[in-house]
Amino acid sequence: MNGGSFGSRTGSYGSLSQFKKSASLVRKSYSKTSLSGTREKERSLPRMFRYLCHKRVAMLLLVSLALLLFVFGSYTVSKESSQSIGGLTFGDKVPLSNPSSLISHGAEIKPSIQRHKRVENSFHATPSTAIVAPSLSHYCDNFAKPPPPPNGARRPGPRPCEVCYLPVEQAIASKPSSPSVSPVLRNLTYIVDEKPLKPESHGGSNFGGYPSLKQRNDSFDIKESMTLHCGFVKGSKPGHKTGFDIDEAKLVELEQFHEVIVASAIFGNYDIIQQPKNISKAVRKNIPFYMFIDEETEADMKNSSALDNSMRVGLWRIIVVRNLPYADARRNGKVPKLLLHRIFPNVRFSIWIDGKLQLAVDPYQVLERFLWRQHATFAISNHYIRHDVFEEAEANKAAGKYENSSIDYQIDFYKKEGLTPYSEAKRPILSDVPEGCTLIREHTPITNLFSCQWFNEVDRFTSRDQLSFSTVRDKIMAKTNWSVYMFADCERRNFVIQTYHRDLLEQMSPPPPPKVHSLRNTPPLASSSAGRSSGKNPARRTKVKRSGSRRHRKASAGNRDSSSF
Repeated sequence: MNGGSFGSRTGSYGSLSQFKKSASLVRKSYSKTSLSGTREKERSLPRMFRYLCHKRVAMLLLVSLALLLFVFGSYTVSKESSQSIGGLTFGDKVPLSNPSSLISHGAEIKPSIQRHKRVENSFHATPSTAIVAPSLSHYCDNFAKPPPPPNGARRPGPRPCEVCYLPVEQAIASKPSSPSVSPVLRNLTYIVDEKPLKPESHGGSNFGGYPSLKQRNDSFDIKESMTLHCGFVKGSKPGHKTGFDIDEAKLVELEQFHEVIVASAIFGNYDIIQQPKNISKAVRKNIPFYMFIDEETEADMKNSSALDNSMRVGLWRIIVVRNLPYADARRNGKVPKLLLHRIFPNVRFSIWIDGKLQLAVDPYQVLERFLWRQHATFAISNHYIRHDVFEEAEANKAAGKYENSSIDYQIDFYKKEGLTPYSEAKRPILSDVPEGCTLIREHTPITNLFSCQWFNEVDRFTSRDQLSFSTVRDKIMAKTNWSVYMFADCERRNFVIQTYHRDLLEQMSPPPPPKVHSLRNTPPLASSSAGRSSGKNPARRTKVKRSGSRRHRKASAGNRDSSSF
């Protein structure tokens, strides 16, 4: 049994030759296997590249790469867009050569809830349902003005500067829906006195009613209801038997309601009427332009055929004023300028420009920029160079604008009341001296009070309204939180073009053309040249002769001693 098991074991190994054969077969199979594995590894790389280069796989990889880039770019853009609107980053200064075109780019921007809450109030829309025009804080508040000229450069004089306006449609949309709140004062009425008496020896007029110093001082004690002098004291209504009289038919027209008007005046034929430009269709339809003139100016306009029976000159509706209250044409001009709210009792907003100015920007844009955007009810520009009342008084005396004694009396009176020279301590007030040729206002009780008090100072003292402006302003500011919005004079020169008064324009008229001596009176140079050039222009013939014609030289050679050219 054991032999059987052993025998089977020895039989399993076999002989030595058989063992060698089997070993060689094993080595061959192993070598083939190892070579095939190496070759497969070497062949796998080009197969992989060939697979990757397949069209479908390549397209799949490109799409994947594009998606990755899109996701990354969207994340970056969304991160940056939280700080910018319409391509304009907050805090950046954006110079505008054409502000309207840039502003229009932001017409479809939705404001954020916190930063642009002012947009919702201005355009009466909710950010979730309406697409609104952007608030001006988006870019106009960061609008970069041109830098001042370098030190040592020659002063170029007053010049306009760029102003950021909204397009007309957006400016109209930003108009406040309700009247502005009048601080303290709610009801304002005016004194009527058919026979005013002059209680004091200085100042005042029948037209203004001669308010006493006590009445003047009481008018600065602001209360909820007030009654004061404000011109037109002798009649039941302004323009009717009060001085500064207007035809009844025109008075009915002036009493109609208007949201906005533009007004001006020319008295004493002192200026040449200027037509507004850059006026929108909305303005031509909704905003009337009124020009007050006296009979002297009316006669000149009719003689020059500028005024016909329609009583219109371009956009201006002409209102002729009779029975003027003052002998001074400039003082008469203060009546419509400062008492416009009395002549137009049912007007909400008004723009006043002096007769020598030309309005060059749409009125809606002017109101939005200088009144509605600032949440103000009275806007005026400062003087381009003087900010101190004392300096302004000396400049008026030097220029002969008024009697020196009257100017000194007014300044001394204000000085006793506490007027001090302007200084940086009065900031944020920009100036004590305005450039009063433009007034932009909302006719609220407090602004009407300011206008009345300002006119009373002009009526009592000199007609130089720049001297009394700061006194009235400061007295009202001491009693209320109301103030005047004062903007730079260069901004005023942006929306009005300043021309000269008529007398200066006539002095600046070009001289007559010089007389041209006729060449017929000059002696002929030679008969041959005269006969050759007959029938042609004499001036041209002379020019040809001077250019050195050979025939001319030959013909004139013999006459060189006897005649001179």
